[in-house]
Order: sequence, then C-alpha cells, then structure tokens
Amino acid sequence: MKTPFTCLLLLLWLVSCQDNQKLTFKSTIETTDTCESCAKIKLTIPEAQGNTKLVRTINTALNEEVIHLLTFDEAVVIETKHDAIASFKNGFIALKQKFSDEIPWEASIEAMVTYEDKDRITLVLDSYIFTGGAHGYGSLTYLNFNKRSGEELEQWQLFEDLEHFQNFAEIKFRIQEGIPQDDAINSTGFIFENDVFQLPNNIGFTKEGLQLLYNPYEIASHADGIITLTLPYIEVRNYLAHKLTL
Repeated sequence: MKTPFTCLLLLLWLVSCQDNQKLTFKSTIETTDTCESCAKIKLTIPEAQGNTKLVRTINTALNEEVIHLLTFDEAVVIETKHDAIASFKNGFIALKQKFSDEIPWEASIEAMVTYEDKDRITLVLDSYIFTGGAHGYGSLTYLNFNKRSGEELEQWQLFEDLEHFQNFAEIKFRIQEGIPQDDAINSTGFIFENDVFQLPNNIGFTKEGLQLLYNPYEIASHADGIITLTLPYIEVRNYLAHKLTL
C-alpha cells in the first residue's frame, strides 16, 4: 500500500517528466527534379508530432516561412508549401522562356531545433535562395515558441526588460566588433539606420547562449555575410521573461 508521502513523490515525478518532455519531430526531405535546366529545390523541414496547440503552431509557422521564402509571384495567393514549390518552379520557367540563357534557380531550406527546455523551444531555418544575378541570398531565421501556451513568441516577449537588454547588447556588440563606446555605431562601416544601434530581426536561444543574428544587408554589405553576437545565459538571464536554471 502506497503512503501519502509516496504518492506525493510519484505525482511530483510525473509532473517533472511532463515539464521536461521534449517534442518529437519527424524528418522530411523534399526535392524537385534534378534535370540540368530545371529549378532545384531541397526542403529539409522537420514536422512536429502530436495534436497539441504547440505542435500545430510550430508546423504552421514552418510552412509559412517556407511559403514566404519560395513564393515568387506576390500576386498569387499561396497557401501550402507545395504550391510555393510550384510557384518557384513556374517563376523560373517563365523567365527561362524570355531569356534562354537564364541559370537555373536554386532553393535550399533546412530547419532544426537549436534549443529546448520546459518553457520554450527554438528552431532555426537555414535558407539559400538563388533567382539569378551575381549571387544568391543566404539567411537564418529564428522561431521561438512558448511550450506552455503553445504560442509563437514575438521578439519583445522574450524579455522582461527590453530597453535595458538593448543597451547591454550594444555594449557587447561594440566590444566584439571593435567599435569605441563613445563613437557613432556606424563609425567603423556598419549601416545601422539613423546611426542608432538596433536589435536584429532574429534573436534565438541556442546551447551556447542567446544569439543575436544580423542577416546580410541588415547592418552591413552582402560581402560581410551573417553577423552574430552570442551572449552567455549567465549574462542575460536577468533580462529574460522566463528565467533559466543554470
């Protein structure tokens, strides 16, 4: 016969297991025809398994990002990633009919989990899109989710004190990039709008720390590539909306 104390320990153990349970993903890879004159597309997008609000939110967000990256004709309403693949292929075909020497377009998109704890999960999409010109465009996109509410998090929702975090991030960015603290933020060649430091469009949780990620053209030229600033959790934990247990 179990004592009340034993039952309490069992209940606490079950709750702990549920809180720390990680999501399960099914890996899916989709590719198009490999003929030399065809548009080439490769999607490696994991699909969250289950029937919870969080699972549906994650899968919907991933599909929306793929659609955004692949949709060539903004006048056409695209609702599925398969329609987006068709749109991308048809866009190249239409251009190829006008310019026979057009180089085949390419699209490669891969998503993966970069961080997960009992409160949040973060995925990143690594994409490369080439639709003609001198070079393609590679970018990374972070998606952050609240595991308890099942909602995707906006950037401001990551922080308890966004203003003070931005001030802290600027100090760290200047140190990393060798910009004197008293000089203008663009004094060494960056192109922050109005010469004022801004947080990037992409902030995500990783095993190494909170990563601030500026894609090409965001604050520098394409040649400078992706610029990242990774802040150890021990340094940023007091700014975060959900405290980390380190």
